[in-house]
Amino acid sequence: MTEIIVACDFPSKKEAFAFLDKFSEPVYVKVGMELFYREGPAIIEEIKKRGHKIFLDLKLHDIPNTVKSAMKNLAALDVDMVNVHAAGGKKMMAAAVEGLAEGKPGKRPLCIAVTQLTSTSQEMLENELLIQGKVADVAAHYALMAKEAGLDGIVCSVHEARRIHQVCGEDFLTVTPGIRPAGSSKDDQERIATPAYAKEEGSNFIVVGRPITKADDSVKAYNDIKEELK
Repeated sequence: MTEIIVACDFPSKKEAFAFLDKFSEPVYVKVGMELFYREGPAIIEEIKKRGHKIFLDLKLHDIPNTVKSAMKNLAALDVDMVNVHAAGGKKMMAAAVEGLAEGKPGKRPLCIAVTQLTSTSQEMLENELLIQGKVADVAAHYALMAKEAGLDGIVCSVHEARRIHQVCGEDFLTVTPGIRPAGSSKDDQERIATPAYAKEEGSNFIVVGRPITKADDSVKAYNDIKEELK
């Protein structure tokens, strides 16, 4: 099953709730840096009160002890999913899981790691980041590190999802942004795909932002993608 996460990339809670109020049923939403840094933890509590599930997308990347302490606080917000940058290494990722478990004993939030951003091209990987290797190979390597560190899954492009399941197992989650229905603009994404292709490649969650949030009829756009995934 492939589930939709709607990227609520809005500048303030006014715009975010104007969007969410269009839906008559709870949806899984991604709250990223733009909204969280403006509104703070209070926005998470308000969204949860309305019944929505939350992927808090802050992409932590720091020394292990700092990440562990931060994750303890994020777990206390009762979010459903959080993430780190896999480039922080195994010790940092393991510390993130430890912090989540301490912050919410019992059932901690899912913890996933960003392998490579969907805005990263092969040219950028080699010439700017000085990482020699194909994007897919790097993503698979980072995914295996994340699994060994005890994480639940990774963020990757659709084009790496099938291989990552082969390397890390079918139960290891793949969360794939860069989803664009046929005919949509690619915006600032490099490695994009349609919802149907994402399902075919084994994506567990697809993150969809502007094709839903900027649509003339956001609810219809959301439901059209749900139908495509069926």
